[in-house]
Amino acid sequence: MSNLEAIITILGLAVITVVTRSFFLFSSRELVLPDWVQRGLRYAPLAALAAVVVPEVVMTQGHLIGTWQDARLFAVLAATAYFFWKRGILGTIVCGMVVLVPLKLGLGW
Repeated sequence: MSNLEAIITILGLAVITVVTRSFFLFSSRELVLPDWVQRGLRYAPLAALAAVVVPEVVMTQGHLIGTWQDARLFAVLAATAYFFWKRGILGTIVCGMVVLVPLKLGLGW
């Protein structure tokens, strides 16, 4: 890719970003989303989080883990149990880390 092509690409991406991020300013009236879209958007953060977290837990080097002796599995189980018990996010993170760190450092999992 030449310098000119790189500059054109960067400028094009900048224009696309500005247009898509400020699209709501172009309309003179409020845009109302249909109910089915609003219901679906409630699950978007959870779906995005699952799409990021699940592969990190069950895969290593692009392949599914092949053993149960993986500290991440036990950390997820402990954190999930804590969350359903107390419903606290900070405690869930701390609980998962309290299980993960000793298994990684102590047992070398």
